[in-house]
Amino acid sequence: MLDKILCVDDDSITLMLCKKVIERVSFAHEILTAKNGEEAIVYFNELAPQLQQDQTISYPKLVFLDLNMPIMNGWEFLDNYLNNGYNELFSEAKFIVLSSTIDPFDVEKTKSYPMVIDFLSKPITKEMLENLKSKS
Repeated sequence: MLDKILCVDDDSITLMLCKKVIERVSFAHEILTAKNGEEAIVYFNELAPQLQQDQTISYPKLVFLDLNMPIMNGWEFLDNYLNNGYNELFSEAKFIVLSSTIDPFDVEKTKSYPMVIDFLSKPITKEMLENLKSKS
């Protein structure tokens, strides 16, 4: 079981579903949410100095990220995350793009981000999480 998971999505129903499914499968102790990429970056911005001071600070080891969001979309978030050096600082954090897009370009583009480990179609399901559990 993971300590923390972050779900980033602008749709409140998707966030609620994400939390419910993760709880049902006992996949994480704590489920954090952000409504867009900007909220997620603010979270990591606030956590970064704490982690630099104390390497034992807990942070999400798995982030479910939507691509199509207002304010800061998933691509902008991933670029910002990399540009801030968070891929090194939060070295154990892995990302799964969870999107409703069917554009093959999006699937290919996710492969250019070293921290993205998978691209899954919404909605998140119990089977998806059980499959992830069996891989870890």
